[in-house]
Amino acid sequence: MEKIKPLNNRVLVKRFKAQTSKGGIILPDTAQEKPKEGEVVATGPGLRDEEGKIHPLTVKVGDRVLFTSYAGTEIKDKESDDEYLIMAEEDILGVLV
Repeated sequence: MEKIKPLNNRVLVKRFKAQTSKGGIILPDTAQEKPKEGEVVATGPGLRDEEGKIHPLTVKVGDRVLFTSYAGTEIKDKESDDEYLIMAEEDILGVLV
């Protein structure tokens, strides 16, 4: 996958892969709900205010985050079949600790 550097208050998140059910049943992709958790891979510098001052982001690279269902724009890595999302920091609900 090509390298992506998010701009402003945007964050690049690698979505965690869906798990199989406890009984070992594998559902087709169309029937699965996509995980709303991921790991921050890259961040932008922060949001610039009216005076030109940059306010850094709260999340950092390596954070495990929980985000909203319809957050961001999906990007799929054709080589590794991983899913990434570019989203605004406001779409992140919290950091998992």
